[in-house]
Amino acid sequence: MTEDNSELADLLAKAAFGRAPIAPLSDQAPGLDVDAGYAIQGLAREAAGPLAGWKLGVTSRAEQAQAGTDSPVRGFLASSNALDLGKPLASDELIQPRAEPEIVFIMGRDLSGPAVTAADVLAATASVATGIEILDSRLGGQVTVPDLIADNASAGRFLVGSPVPLDGIDLRLIGVVLEHNGQVVGTAAGAAALGHPAAAVAWLVRSLAAAGEGLLAGQVVLSGGLTAAVPVRPRDVVVASIDRLGSVELGVA
Repeated sequence: MTEDNSELADLLAKAAFGRAPIAPLSDQAPGLDVDAGYAIQGLAREAAGPLAGWKLGVTSRAEQAQAGTDSPVRGFLASSNALDLGKPLASDELIQPRAEPEIVFIMGRDLSGPAVTAADVLAATASVATGIEILDSRLGGQVTVPDLIADNASAGRFLVGSPVPLDGIDLRLIGVVLEHNGQVVGTAAGAAALGHPAAAVAWLVRSLAAAGEGLLAGQVVLSGGLTAAVPVRPRDVVVASIDRLGSVELGVA
């Protein structure tokens, strides 16, 4: 099975390099399950270089119902995929880029364990920020949850705005607006991420604990998309605005 996982990981890597989607891995490996998905993701992580942090996907109840699952999925954030403020997204490096707004957690201390709660996450958080995640699936067609996991939860690029202290901010209630080329294309509240963004991060920590890992001080966590993702093309401009956290703007080249 390990050899099969390596072959499937190679297919994803070649798709990314060639910038062309491939058929879902589950079409070729009908027995693909969640554990195999994370094993394949782990192989990609080994090749990705330094780790900036983690991301969550499928954090809304609607997404979970559509995917036929009752929990989120996690992926890793490679430092090489971080975008600088003011620098445009090189869309020609990606296959099918889509943008979504995120509440980003910047960890102030290490956090691990199988019983971590949202309150524990908030206590361990140094600051929060508005972020934009650029999703980019290496797979085409109808994907399963194990496919999504193997494809690193569709991680592509990510942009983190200026951090602000968490003091006094109720992350459930803050409003979120996504603009695309000057038009509002999505609105939400922080509660769109698993009822509370910190609850989503707590799920992540518990999931990592099952794999013998945890969050480290200084790492960033994208707590889950808050609106539907919007496809982006060259010359597009995307702006994510979150109450009390500020706005970030991303141009597309």
